[in-house]
Parts: sequence; C-alpha cells; structure tokens
Amino acid sequence: MTALPANLLDIDAANPRRLARALQDIAAGLRAWRLSWALARLDLRNRYRGSVIGPFWMTLSTAAMLVGLGLLYSRLLGISLTDYLPHLAVSLVTWNVINGIVTDACTALTSADGVIRQMRLPYTTHALRCVFRNTLTAAHNIPLLFLVLLIFNRWPGAEVLLLIPGLLVLLVNALAAALLLGMLCARFRDIAQIVANVMQLAFFLSPVIWKADQLTGYWASLLPLNPFYDLLEVVRGPLVDGGGGWDAWLGAALYTVAAVVISLAFFVRFRGRLAFWV
Repeated sequence: MTALPANLLDIDAANPRRLARALQDIAAGLRAWRLSWALARLDLRNRYRGSVIGPFWMTLSTAAMLVGLGLLYSRLLGISLTDYLPHLAVSLVTWNVINGIVTDACTALTSADGVIRQMRLPYTTHALRCVFRNTLTAAHNIPLLFLVLLIFNRWPGAEVLLLIPGLLVLLVNALAAALLLGMLCARFRDIAQIVANVMQLAFFLSPVIWKADQLTGYWASLLPLNPFYDLLEVVRGPLVDGGGGWDAWLGAALYTVAAVVISLAFFVRFRGRLAFWV
C-alpha cells in the first residue's frame, strides 16, 4: 500500500506549500494506480456478493431499456430502427458511464472516511478508485454494444481511432469530477441531491434518446454549450456518427481544461481540510 511522500507530512503553517503538496498528492495517487484498481475491484465484488451473475445485471438492465426505448422512440421520432437502435445503444452506455461517475463522485471521499482518518494515502487514490469502479461497471456493457452493431451491421470505419482521445477526455473529466465533487459533497452534503436532480434533467436535455440532428436553427447552435452533449459526442461519434462534429470536440476540450483547472484550484485550496470534512 503506497503512503504519501515524507515531505508531504511536514507541515509548516507559515509556508503551507499548498500547490506543491496538491501536485505531489496527485502524482503519488497516479503512481499508485494499482492500489486504486485493486480497491475498485474489491468494491464490485462486495457490491455483488451472493449474486449469481454479478455486474452483468447492469448489462441486462441496459438491454431491457434499449429494447423498450428503441421500439417506442423509433416510432415516436419517425426514425428507422436500423438507424436509431445503434445510436441509442452507444448513447445509453456512454450516458450510464457519465451519470455513474458524476453520481459516484459525490461520495468518492466520504465513502472512504475510515481510510482517510486512519491511513496517510493520497486523496487522489480515492478519486481514482471511483473512476476505476465505474470503468469496470461500464466494461460489462461492451458485449451489448458489439451485439447491437453486429445485428444492424453498423461497424465503424477508420474514424473509430478517434475513440482513443474521446475516452481519454472522458477519463480526465471523470478524475476531475471525482476530486471536485468529492470535496464539495464532503463539505456540503446537500450537494449530492442537487447533482442527482441536475443529472436527471441533463438526461432529457442531452441527445441520448433523441438525435442531435433533429434540432435546427438557434437551438442547434446552443447544443455544443451542453457539456454532456460534448462528452457524449466524442465517445459516440467515432462509433456511430462518423467521428463526431468539430464543435463537439472543441467544446469537450474547453470543458476538460475548465474542469481540470477548477478541480485543481479547489484541491490546492482545500486539500488540507478534507480529513476534517469527511
């Protein structure tokens, strides 16, 4: 188990070195990623202990929602099932990842309060644990995606290579969200309820069950301002939409930079208080 570097344990009130200590915490947490990975796997085993199929219940739930929403909304929206179902499958799986990470980020630190109070581990370890936990959960839906793309013969072309930077953008945002929301919800416990309501509203305002090209004119120009649309598009685009629009990639890049800067600013300023908040 990786502990914090010795120089992080030396506290000088006259010279707190907040930035240096925060950056060292992040670096130590990233170096100890195997610990976060092992803890995330342990979380899943404990969550589904005694279950017959374990995390694949999430796969079955997603499949049931995909069939129900696909058959209904393809008729309501006037889109053929061949075009709509692959789009919906990738959208639902990607949205479940985003929603799961944002929701779980609210308890990324408070759920590890016992460890934080008893062991000197980087706070980044707990944030990475949250990211890896949701990554493992999402991985169980990959067979469902392959099955839908195979049935409807919608295999992506060379643009599938854009999926690599798209997933990287998603992971960076996930880590930033785990740190930022983990800190905010540790200090203000009501924020978790606000986040849950925002995510429910964002599901309907983002092109998950409807397609972005159905918006025209002024409303279509506002869509890239939705950060959830941008994150959806950089993952969904390389699989079903020919790579995604440049505006979505630009928006995702800008929102990623903003998320990293804001998260780092909060982490630098309030890192020393986290042990008292959880």
